[in-house]
Amino acid sequence: MIEARLKELGIELPDAASPSFNYVPVTVYRGVAYVSGQLPKVDGDIRVFGKVGAEVDLATAQGEARICIIQGLACLKDALGSLDRIERILKVNGYVASAPGFNAQPKVIDAASELLVEVFGEAGRHARAAVGVAELPRNTPVEIEMTVAVRD
Repeated sequence: MIEARLKELGIELPDAASPSFNYVPVTVYRGVAYVSGQLPKVDGDIRVFGKVGAEVDLATAQGEARICIIQGLACLKDALGSLDRIERILKVNGYVASAPGFNAQPKVIDAASELLVEVFGEAGRHARAAVGVAELPRNTPVEIEMTVAVRD
């Protein structure tokens, strides 16, 4: 059902990203899936670099946030076998590499939140943090992690 919804939205999930360091993309414990921070990779590569409010504009950053969510969903599908096992998105933590004076982090992460609601409906509404940071791995403008309730 969720994969049909993704298809309706014109979203094709990539292969789940493999970690470059010593962690796993998803840990499932007692009905909760914890998705590690996802970078906005397309075909395995980061294509946008820099800080939002300097090298990266708001609209581009919002697009990158959506890519992070798509990466997270790919990791969830790989870990769970099916996205239909997702009962609810519980929390999204979004990190935005921010130039001095940029304070629209919630607008960047809203693009991720909106995508989750488009895909999961009310079950996609979630608690959230949108945090500005000085630097992110690989000079990417956005990184997002999720906490998800999972059906057995």
